[in-house]
This record gives sequence, structure tokens and C-alpha cells, in this order.
Amino acid sequence: MIGIMSSELITNLRILGKRTRNLGAGEFLFRRDDPVGSLFIVEVGEVHLVRFQADGGQLVLQRATIDQVVAEASVFSSVYHCDALAISPSRILEIERGRFRSELLANDFLADAWNRYLAREVQATRLRAEILSLKTVASRLDAWLSLHSGQLPEKGEWKILATQIGVTPEALYREIARRFRPQCL
Repeated sequence: MIGIMSSELITNLRILGKRTRNLGAGEFLFRRDDPVGSLFIVEVGEVHLVRFQADGGQLVLQRATIDQVVAEASVFSSVYHCDALAISPSRILEIERGRFRSELLANDFLADAWNRYLAREVQATRLRAEILSLKTVASRLDAWLSLHSGQLPEKGEWKILATQIGVTPEALYREIARRFRPQCL
């Protein structure tokens, strides 16, 4: 049912879309403090909401992939509070914010689907916060794996996983190696 509601929401949002934007890997969809004028849906690729830290690091607040809304809370803000960075070549559907908000008030189905979508996003954010509160790399990886059917992502995505669970890539690689190292008899 959750997948159906999300699919129906995205289908309804696509109808409202006014144009698409193509971004190359490393390009910004928007920057912090830009005025909010649109709602965005990832059609192809991946976009991260990031906050850049004073020490040069970055905090990933959202990892939006195909059929996910980028920075959904910004629809009710005047400016963006973080940056949206394309991680891979991406195609983004843009929906004018005023049109979306008007339709949200006029269309009960859309309003219900939007509320369900936001509720799932809150639940996912709370799970990520729970993972980040754990003290060890092993505990964080265990919690992440429990939410992803016990499956690690492809090796090329381990750096992204490290960012998601708030550890250095090197610490994650050591933990993965420890778990999968053949045991000596």
C-alpha cells in the first residue's frame, strides 16, 4: 500500500510539472539561501541535500533517487536551508511551488497522498537519527543493514553508505573487511 500511495503521488505530481532540468554530476540544483520557487522530483539520477561544514566535511540530509521529491519541506519556506547537489547525471522535474500549493488545497487525494509521503519521510529521518546516535561503526552498520534486508550496496556505493551512517569511508571499509575476512582455524 505504501508503494502504491507513493506511486500515485508521483503520478499526480508529474501532471503538475512544468519543465525538466538536466544536471551533470557535481552540479547544484539549488544553493543555500536561494529563493524557493519550485518543488523537484528526481526522474533520473541522484541528488543529495547537503550542508557543508566549517571543517570541509559535508552532512547529507537527504539522498533523493528516482521518483523521490527533493527538499519537500522547502515548499513551505521562502529560501532553501541547504544545497542540492547532483551526485550523478540527473534529470529533475520542476513543479512551480504556487501551482503545487494551490492544487494541494483543492485536491483532497493529493493532500492525503502528500501527508502520507511526509509521514514516511519523518519515519525514515528518525531511523537515520537513531543510526547516527549509535556509538560504534559496527552498531551503525548493523542498524543500517537491518533496514536494508541485510544487504550491503555495491562496492562502488560504500562511500555513500559511510556518509549515510556518519562514519569515515576507511572505518566502514575496515568493518566490512573484519566481517567478511575468512576465519582462521
